[in-house]
Order: sequence, then structure tokens, then C-alpha cells
Amino acid sequence: MVLQMKKLTIPVTAIACFSLSACMDIDKTNPTPTDVPNFEIVPHGVIVRPTDQNAQDVRVLAETNSIFRITATPNESFDRHESLVVLPDMLGITPEIREDAGSVFVDTGATLARIDRETGQVAFFDDQGQQILAEKPRRSFVEIDDQGETAYTIHQVFDSADDEGFYGLGQHQNGQFNYNGENVELAQHNISIASPMLVSTGGYGIYWDNTSITRFGDPRPFQGFGESLIVRGPDGQNGLVGKYYRDDEVLAVVRETDPDYQFLPIDEWATGEQLRDVWPAPFGPKPNDGPDKVTWDGTIEAETAGLHKFRVYASHYIKVWIDGDLVVDRWRQNWNPYFFNFELEMEPGDTHDVKVEWIPNAGYFRMQHLDPMPAEDRRSLSLSSEVADVIDYYFIAGKTMDDVLSGYRDLSGENRLLPRWAYGFWQSRERYKTQNELLDVLQEYRQRQIPIDNIVLDWNYWEDDSWGSHEFDANRFPDPKAMIDAVHDLNAQIMISVWPKFYPTTDNYKELDAKGHIYQRNIELETRDWIGKGYLNSFYDPYSEEARTIFWRQMEENLDVLGFDAWWMDATEPDIHSNLSYEERKLRAGPTALGSGSRYFNTYALENARSVYEGERAGADANERVFILTRSGFPGIQRYSAAVWSGDIVSRWDDLRDQISAGTNVSMSGMPNWTFDIGGFAVEQRYASEDPAHLKEWRELNTRWYQFGAFAPIFRSHGQYPFREIFNIAEEGTVEYESMVKYNKLRYQLLPYIYTVAGDMTHDYGALMRGLPMDFPDDLEARNIGEQYMFGPSILVNPVYEFEARSRRLYLPAGTSWYDFHSSELHAGGQWVNADAPLSDMPLYVRAGAIIPMGPDVQYHDEKPAGDVTLMIYPGADGFFSLYEDDGETYDYVQGEWSRIPLNWNDATQTLTIGAVEGKWRVAVSRHFSVRWAGSDTPPVSIQYTGDAIEVNRP
Repeated sequence: MVLQMKKLTIPVTAIACFSLSACMDIDKTNPTPTDVPNFEIVPHGVIVRPTDQNAQDVRVLAETNSIFRITATPNESFDRHESLVVLPDMLGITPEIREDAGSVFVDTGATLARIDRETGQVAFFDDQGQQILAEKPRRSFVEIDDQGETAYTIHQVFDSADDEGFYGLGQHQNGQFNYNGENVELAQHNISIASPMLVSTGGYGIYWDNTSITRFGDPRPFQGFGESLIVRGPDGQNGLVGKYYRDDEVLAVVRETDPDYQFLPIDEWATGEQLRDVWPAPFGPKPNDGPDKVTWDGTIEAETAGLHKFRVYASHYIKVWIDGDLVVDRWRQNWNPYFFNFELEMEPGDTHDVKVEWIPNAGYFRMQHLDPMPAEDRRSLSLSSEVADVIDYYFIAGKTMDDVLSGYRDLSGENRLLPRWAYGFWQSRERYKTQNELLDVLQEYRQRQIPIDNIVLDWNYWEDDSWGSHEFDANRFPDPKAMIDAVHDLNAQIMISVWPKFYPTTDNYKELDAKGHIYQRNIELETRDWIGKGYLNSFYDPYSEEARTIFWRQMEENLDVLGFDAWWMDATEPDIHSNLSYEERKLRAGPTALGSGSRYFNTYALENARSVYEGERAGADANERVFILTRSGFPGIQRYSAAVWSGDIVSRWDDLRDQISAGTNVSMSGMPNWTFDIGGFAVEQRYASEDPAHLKEWRELNTRWYQFGAFAPIFRSHGQYPFREIFNIAEEGTVEYESMVKYNKLRYQLLPYIYTVAGDMTHDYGALMRGLPMDFPDDLEARNIGEQYMFGPSILVNPVYEFEARSRRLYLPAGTSWYDFHSSELHAGGQWVNADAPLSDMPLYVRAGAIIPMGPDVQYHDEKPAGDVTLMIYPGADGFFSLYEDDGETYDYVQGEWSRIPLNWNDATQTLTIGAVEGKWRVAVSRHFSVRWAGSDTPPVSIQYTGDAIEVNRP
């Protein structure tokens, strides 16, 4: 290949001094290029072919003033499978290219990339010459065979600062918040959302453009418990000692020497192959023949010093003790086991007692372990992926995390503005079995005057043997159109669940299959699902335009024509068969129209949402806002008007706590519309049986979760039996009932505030659920607090996640003062406080300088479209808020059909300026404002606003 070389004579004033070491390498008197250049100028950047023969060629392109694309190749070619995430119209800019003897520089004027000519290593600098991030010379490619196609397993390590905070990476259910020093596996799962997008307190983000299973931190997968540890029983002999119980009697004692410590063969069971004997005699060979309880005892000893990582993959009840300390105490439904993590500092020669107690109930169990990473890498930013053509990532610089997320959406698409009703309250149940059940619930909400905007029809509205037909069981839903019309007559919307799953007996399956758009392995293995006698089934392949077109047309002809308002796209991991190993899941969800199931493992939800969004936008109602709720997601999902939710989590206090960090991190991944099942989806038998001994805890758990849910981006109740309607959880007049109604009404009062931030998330790239580092990046105390978050720019939310807790220790971030939302008492920032948390209320705080618009009491979002607005002022600092409005229903906002009313609070003069209205939309400009001041007896001031600027002086 002939390189296009450009010899440059650069004036000394044109060369920036990017760091001390870089300055020392530059000949300031005669900065001429090398005699043997090894770089090529290409549109928007350069290709560097390092002089080190062991280094890979690298290409650096300037996409915007603050975004670089970096691609490294093992074989001189930069070709790759087309990105499903980055928009094809990212054309890049023309940067300034410079060189010296050791480096090539790509300079946008705002950000600079320096490429080492010997190693190909890339470093990034801000406009002041300060290094932001650099690659370590730790880039690796391992050639693999990906179902007959040559590909690579890839790994890149960066020289990040040890004290950086790392956030994003999607949604994970283990309480992790700041990922510095953590390991995170990015693999779609019922309750996990994979997103290779992260933001850093260092002033940048990384979008790692890969769609296969990816790991942040340690690139090694976990190993069997006994593969890298010395495991002994209480007697010092090899292997833990297991005791198998039935009715509290030990019926078998077994020394467990299987180094994998997998006591239920997940792959064999899941694929339908013959089981090996799972249980010792006298228990039977099948899972249901197993014991009531199993315990394992012994010791572990490490061969390597450092922080050892452990995880337990389990369902039903699992407890683990290390040296007498309980480190795992969880429950998980049997059809949805999950990983529970813990860590232990270990030194060679030191032994640690281990005890495990498992209540199987025909469930899953596995112990895994990972040796420490090298000390120099433990806190480094490290990303690896299983299947790739090249290393391809985007460096996004930003002075704030909002700037970084703005850059992410420049790459992957804007966050579509959801219909305004989506930010009201939703009621759902697993499941409304008849149309009368659904309508009765909605009517009960209206009769009790509890606000509601959306009711959801979950799965199995079809006949049992007709999954994928999109046809209703006429015995239970005799007139779906009348049901939908009745919902609309009650001033509500209705969402319906649609799976990408089909039975071979349906016409929809046959049409898709005839075109080659159905995954075949599930059918070939004759795998049956869990409905009735069990039915053969499989999922469609959304990776071709033809398949997406057919899928949407089938929905349109059977469901959209009836008038449904929104779509619940369930099981979009895809969950073809629960609890399969990753290796088997890759085979079941492939090959796709674009490549292997391994390569596209994480992207099914993205393409499935695309089917619905593009289909609706091409139809007769193209200007009506699309709305999709999808159980899984991936970068770019926000451009398809989709919200994501946290899957089939369980009704436990630990799971309530885990939703806080899960939600903040998914929002910090650039997917701001997120929700969970208030109360948790799956229920322990002690609750499902409505045991009176546990009724108090059930009600309190739901009340605390409901308080939290009112401050989630999407406010939504759903779950298995017991029924989740407010009036079915607790009786009117009880603390629990009254609190849930109170927070429901508070949510509706806050809709002007919430919808403004929703508008910002589209027009200005903000976020509604905000981890504390987003707004307090310099507060080191806030970097590791994952159980609190900001709701919009002003409200600090502190969910209560412990049974019978009536106070909550929480942190008030530094740099501002804080008002107690309930009492208006003022507190200094930068301190920990013990806040009151009666069962009726969750601790909420508002930062000084906040302006919070609050609407009237309503029963649904647009009951009073131009209703009175109270402007709550929180003195103590200057403040600004821009009240956003549009029609809430269409895409006319894209053409400027929106309005903003700027609100400025001058704390020195105690003056509120309500600015002149901005934008084209004028429907609700004329209105009444009531201005109130928190923390004082200042009387409210009443203002009639007509669109012109007006000043309000505090009396």
C-alpha cells in the first residue's frame, strides 16, 4: 500500500506543549517531520502504522470538536461489520494534522489526540494541553473462529487516574455504582441491560462500539470455585463437605471435589439432554427429587495475594458465610437465577472458613471465583469483547457528564420525547386475565380519585396454543376494541405486551419462517415452553429490514388497528429459553441476518424496537409519538422512543436497594427513560400465600418502593400476585394506603417540572435520574454514593430500603445548602445527616436556588392543560429554570412547536423574573402563576402571565 505522506514544516507557534514529556520531545527550533513518515492523512484524521512490528495499525478520526473515533486493526484492514449504533451520517470534521519525530497530532481546536509513532498508543488532551486519558500499551487481539468466520477477541487498557469515578455501562443488579476497581460483565439478561457506554469524573466518556459480550475490568471470565483456590473440608481433606437434608434430617454426606462447584448441570438441563445424577442417594436424579436443604462447609486458601472476587449463581434461598460473616443472603425465583457478588482480601497460606446454605426447590447453584488482577491494572479503565473485527471506540470529551452524554447522543441518536402521559402513573399486573378485570381496575382508580394515565395488558391475552398470533382469546376478551374505547373514555391510555416469540402453528410464524426469519435451533431441539402442556416456539430474527417490516405489519394488522396507545416489548434479550448458558444462548439467537449470535449478542432489543418505531413512523399516524417499553436495551435505543425497565426483579429489600444504583447507571449510560416494577415482580411464597405474619412487611415494602417509584423516570406498578393496585395492597385509611396516594398525587403536581426535564432530555441532552457525580463531580464523598440521586436538577431523592427503618442516614452534597422538602428546614451541604423517615414519607431535599414549578391536583396528565402553576422558590442562591411545554402528543416539537418560559431567581435582590415566552407553541401561554418561597412565612404572590416578561419582588 502506498502511503499518502505529507511533509510538514511547522512554525514553532503552531506546536502546542501537550505535557511535560511531550514538550521535551519537540524540537522547538526546527520542528520538522521525520525522514521516514509512517502515517497517512485520511479524511477527518490519520492512519498510523507503528514502527514497532508488534504494534497494530491505528486510525484516529475527528467526528466533532470533542469526539474522536479510534480504530485499531490486527491485519492492516479497518473494515468491520457495520455498526448498529453509530448513525451513518456521522461525517466527521477536518482537524489540523501535525507531527514531530515521535508523535502525530490530530487537533480539533477544542480537543487533541496524540498518536505515538512507535507503538500506536493514543492519548487525549483538552484545550489547555492537559492530558485527559491515554491508552496503555496493552492492546490485544486473539484470533478466533466465530461460527466459520474469522474474528478476534479484543482487549484495551487505558492509563486512567486511580481516583476516577466510572459510571454507566447499563443496568446491573448487584449494588455496584462507581465501577472503579470493579468487574462488570455486559451481557443481556432478564434483569441486566448491557451498554458499553461509560462516563468518567475525568471529563470524558468512552463508547466502546462492540455488540458482543463485553467485560469492564478483568477480561477473564470467572472460574470454578475450586479451579483457582485450595478448597478443603473441615477435616483438612480436599473438597467441601456437603450435607443433604430432608425434613431437617441429614440423609447424605458427600465430599464435593468437582472443581467447578456446579451442583446443578445448567447446560444439560436447559438443552433437554439427558441429566446426569444431580443428587446423591437416596435422592432421585431429577431436580424435583432433590433435598430440602444443602449445606457445604470447609475452608479456602489462595495462592495469590490481593482482592479476590467471588460470585454465586443461584436461585431460591442462598446464604454464604466467610469467617462467620454473612456475605450473601438472597432469594431469587427458580426460573430467573442471578449472580450475587462478594470480595475477600486473601494472602497465600491464610485459610478462611466458608459455609454455604442453599434451599434448592429444584433451582440452580454455582460458586465461582476470580484471582486478583495485577495491582497496576486493578483501577484502570479496561474493556474487552468476545467477538470483533477491530478495536473500535469513541472518545468523548466534555466539561460535564451532560456534555459527554450529549456527545453520545450525537453519535447514536437523540432521545425521542415520549408522550406526556408516559410520565404519569401506570398500573399493571401479571396479569389481567379478562377485559372486565382490566376495566374494573381502571374504574376503581377513577372512583377513588387516584390519578392514573396508563393501564397495561400483559401477556397471554391469546389462546394458550396461539402465542404470536396477536389474536385475542374471544372467551376472555370478547371485544378488544370496546375495551380500548372504554379505557379512552375513562381518559387513560392502554399499553399491550407483544413478544418476539411465535408458535409454529400460527400464521405469523409461518410467514416469517417461509422468509427465513425464524431462529431454528429451539425448534430443532424440540424445546417447549412453560404454558399448559408446553409448546414448541422460537423467536424471529429482527436483523433484516424484511423481517422487521413483516413483524410490524403483523402487529399493525391485528393490534394497532384496534387503537392501542403503546407497546410493551417483552423478553427482548432475547429470552428464547430461560437460564441457558451464554454459549447456548448465542446458538439459539442466531445465526442472524447480519452474522453470528455471538457477534450480535447484546443488540436484539435495539433492532426489535426499530421494527416498531420505524413501522409506526411510516404509517398513517406517523406524527403521533411512538412509545415502547422494552425489557432490554442497548446504546441507540433512545432514538426509537423506548424506555427500558429492570426486568423480573424480586420483592425483597435488597432488590429495592439495588434498583437505585441500577437506575442511575442506566441513565448515565445515555438511556434516560427507565423504570422498574414497583414492589418487585416475583414474590416469595410467604407473600404470595398472604400469610398474616408477613402482611405488615409486604405492605411496608410496597409503600417504600412506591415512594421511590414516584421519583423514577417512569412511574409504574407491576408484579405477580398479590395484586399490585394501591387498594389491593392496603386499605383506605391506613398509613400505607394514604402514603401511596400522597406520592401518586405529588408525582402529578410535579409534572411541569418532570416534563420540562423530559424536554431537556430531547432538546438539551439532560437526564432525569442523575447519579450524584453528574451534578457534584468535585465532591469526592459523592462519587461512591449509589443509594441517593438527583431527580432533575433540584431534588435529592433518598429511598428507604430497610424494613421498619424510620430514619435514613444520607449525604447532603457540598457546594450548596439543602431544604427538607417536607419541613422546609435548611441544612448545610457537605455533611451526613440522620433524616427522619416515617413510614408515610421518604426523605427528600431541594437545593438552594431551585425553582420548581408544580401543577394543580389532576386525575390524569392533561385534565387541566392550562392549569394554575405554583412556582416554588428555594432561596439561598441564584437559580434558573426554563419551563417547557408542547402539545405532549405529536412530533410538531421538531418543527419548533414548543414553548419555554425562562424563570430567573436573583437571590441578592430577592427577585423572580418570569421571562418572555420563547418558541412557536402558544396554546397554554396565558396562565396564572402563584409564587411561593420555601422556609419562610412570606405570603404567596399571584401573577397573571400573558407571555411578556414580568418581575416579582419578594414581599
